[in-house]
Amino acid sequence: MMSEPAQDENFFEEISLATEVAPSVSAPSRLKSRIYSTIVRRQKQSGPLLSITETQARSRRLCVFENLVEISPVGEKVKSLNFCRVCHARILAEGVENAPIYWRHCPYVGFQNR
Repeated sequence: MMSEPAQDENFFEEISLATEVAPSVSAPSRLKSRIYSTIVRRQKQSGPLLSITETQARSRRLCVFENLVEISPVGEKVKSLNFCRVCHARILAEGVENAPIYWRHCPYVGFQNR
């Protein structure tokens, strides 16, 4: 007669052997990009986004375009705009699967299934 822990171990081993492992499936990059854009758009509705200066102060990396705005002589209100909204990388990422964008620290680049 098997002890109770041994029975439990055998039971779970049988279940694991009987369970087929599903292949890892990633969401399409276009879908990830659209979801991200929607989240940022909704976040903007609840109040102003962090300015680029505040974002960088929190050790977040900026994309090349945000870096340009960060060093520009503009106020914090302008630096709180959603620059992704007008960026060609967003448009490409939302419309093309595995879009040919390679900007460093761009969230849309990170969503591409490469």
